[in-house]
Amino acid sequence: MIDALIVFLPLAGAILAGLFGRALGDRGAQAVTCGALVVAAALSVVVFIDVALGGNARTTELFTWFDAGSFELSWALRVDTLTAVMFCVVTIVSAVVHVYSIGYMAEDKSIPRFMAYLSLFTFFMLMLVSADNLVQMFFGWEGVGLASYLLIGFWYDRPSANAAAIKAFLVNRVGDVGYALGIAGIFLLFGSVEFDQIFGAAADYQDTVLTVFGIEWHALTVICLLLFIGAMGKSAQLGLHTWLPDAMEGPTPVSALIHAATMVTAGVFLVCRMSPVFEYAPDALTVVTYVGAATAFFAATVGLTQTDIKRVIAYSTCSQLGYMFFAAGVSAYGAAMFHLMTHAFFKALLFLGAGAVIHAMHHEQDMFKMGGLYKKIPLTYGLMWIGSLALVGFGIPGLGVGLAGFYSKDIVLEAAYAAQSAAGGFAFWLGIAAALMTAFYSFRLLFLTFHGQTRADQHTFDHAHEAPRVMIWPLYLLAAGAIGAGAIFYGFFVGDGRETFWNGAIFALSDIIEEAHHVPFWVKALPMAVTLVGIALAWAMYVWRPDLPAAGARLFRPLYLFSLRKWYFDELYDAVFVRPAWYLGEGLWKAGDGALIDGVGPNGVAAVTRSLARRASRLQSGYVYHYAFAMLIGVVALVTWYIVTAGG
Repeated sequence: MIDALIVFLPLAGAILAGLFGRALGDRGAQAVTCGALVVAAALSVVVFIDVALGGNARTTELFTWFDAGSFELSWALRVDTLTAVMFCVVTIVSAVVHVYSIGYMAEDKSIPRFMAYLSLFTFFMLMLVSADNLVQMFFGWEGVGLASYLLIGFWYDRPSANAAAIKAFLVNRVGDVGYALGIAGIFLLFGSVEFDQIFGAAADYQDTVLTVFGIEWHALTVICLLLFIGAMGKSAQLGLHTWLPDAMEGPTPVSALIHAATMVTAGVFLVCRMSPVFEYAPDALTVVTYVGAATAFFAATVGLTQTDIKRVIAYSTCSQLGYMFFAAGVSAYGAAMFHLMTHAFFKALLFLGAGAVIHAMHHEQDMFKMGGLYKKIPLTYGLMWIGSLALVGFGIPGLGVGLAGFYSKDIVLEAAYAAQSAAGGFAFWLGIAAALMTAFYSFRLLFLTFHGQTRADQHTFDHAHEAPRVMIWPLYLLAAGAIGAGAIFYGFFVGDGRETFWNGAIFALSDIIEEAHHVPFWVKALPMAVTLVGIALAWAMYVWRPDLPAAGARLFRPLYLFSLRKWYFDELYDAVFVRPAWYLGEGLWKAGDGALIDGVGPNGVAAVTRSLARRASRLQSGYVYHYAFAMLIGVVALVTWYIVTAGG
């Protein structure tokens, strides 16, 4: 019962706010949705204690969903440690975002609709993480895609928001095709889409091959790669990442909800949930590792030069998701989930803190039009410091003391090194490079926004003020998680108690995390060392010598533009996919539909009819002798026809 309440309370809030928003009013819609999420978050903590710490995993069948011939599928809630962790992450962050939205969206004209969309998104995410089979998970998977489309395009009167929503929807459909084919492959091979049956039989199919187009393929590798394509779309991995920064067109609470703990982590959750299958497809895991590492590096390089405060944090999300994927790729699923959990706290804190900055600056998002704000909004400044330090993984390696990101990011890097493989080494060194850049762009954001002389309009700067308490107070909960979640849960997720904690929810053939604990000290110390270098560089360039960035941009202009234009992925996709599709569509429209189909069909018949009518109308001259002559010709023709036929 409690599991069902967690999942369906947000749905109830969405229905009430969405259908009865006018009757409830703005305050009523906010009260209903926020109340439902706060209760769901409290119940999630209870479930976490019972399931993850108490070991009482369970599956609750709600009703029969499909019953067609021999295929029967139940709608059930699978609540194990993996689900319990996601319940807490999703509901706590969503509850904070709901409450924060009361202040941030106070002047909006469509508050009930916005709150309904937030709650609907949360319901679909909870449905995804509690699914007991792949088809049920696909329902939640597509649901969060729909809800994200609604949220990103919430301000539908803005063309840029509409374009961003459509882009997110279409790019995710590319990944979803892979996911759907993966489900079909699972059913073809296992004869079932239920997790228990798939996981129990995975080892039996580790050597099975499929013959497609006359070529033999390792079955589990093909299936896992298809599932991973779906994960790449949702989690914005390199190649299917282009929707993520454009999603910043939505309101800031949407950015926090989508990019912190929910939609973008669905892909990581999928790989960890399917770990019993991925473990028997080592080639697929290698691909996951390489893609994750490349994404971590790519997104970090782009974050170096962005000027929009929300886009910097968005590319940071993309980079951190890369860390989670390459952790899963080296079979350190516990480390991937640990980083997912800690990342939810400090990334939501950064996004909502950025929202407080934007609120103070009257919706200005360009960091080069800010500066000197630490005097105006000291609470937000302090919270952004906490989020940034947690993001860069600040801590003391020898003592093992630090903020949340210190514990989770370091174990990810240590696991990659401990894998002792080409893919693991690739991931480790790109992860180190990304850590250096993460420190640089995170503190570049802090220094540009809060330090130095203000570059803002004087009127805007003079009237800058702290966000209302309803926006600031929820951030204290996220700040507490950003500070303490790593130290508190390290032992459970990746420490000595990990086997009892996970209780079979994830599966690995080798205990790579145990090996990660015994890597050389320099491996443990290197991330913190490069982080300090990155912070120092940011201070030197944006506080000590503010003239250096412009000089560097001129000196390394090609590299600067390469980063600023996001490696030209949008331009490449525009040239390869968008423009050819546009020209093809325009050609089919004008030549095919317009000239051929309409020209020969309806328009052609109409044109012939008009032409005949026009010629026939010329006979109507108005002269009697013309009509008499025509009648005479008709009589002659009839007589002639009669004589000819009678003679025959």
